[in-house]
Amino acid sequence: MVDPTCIDCAPPETSTIATASVPAIATTPAVAQAEPPAFEPPRMLTPHVVIEFCDRCRWAPRASWTQTELMLTFPPPLIASITLQPHNTPETGGMFRVWLDRGNGFDLVWDRKTEGGFPELKVLKQRVRNLVQPDMHLGHSDKGGKQKEGAAGAESGQGGA
Repeated sequence: MVDPTCIDCAPPETSTIATASVPAIATTPAVAQAEPPAFEPPRMLTPHVVIEFCDRCRWAPRASWTQTELMLTFPPPLIASITLQPHNTPETGGMFRVWLDRGNGFDLVWDRKTEGGFPELKVLKQRVRNLVQPDMHLGHSDKGGKQKEGAAGAESGQGGA
């Protein structure tokens, strides 16, 4: 059945039997469209994160996951916006970089090639926190990693099997 509230789409053609029982739908918009000059593009607010990634390597899901985690951990105004920037040229093959702009230029927070791999989200969150709000507590992301906890447990005689 045609949704009578959709005024932008033309209704699909139906058989003559069905047309007789369906009321006519107005084809003119009920709400006047705003003129293009009334719209202004958004300003790029800071702090702003840019995640560059190689699209040929199919890293869009990882970039999107990183974006989501950062936005949940640092809601506005701590981070005003996060942009995903896919690249697909030979020069950008294997790229995964996280940049932070605090209004005075970009700081490189993570580069997959120089760091030797993708960021562990806990480490990335700590680096972003240190730049955005150093006194912010990250909860479980501030605790030592598994290696540190395992070493501490072994020293105290409480290590696992």
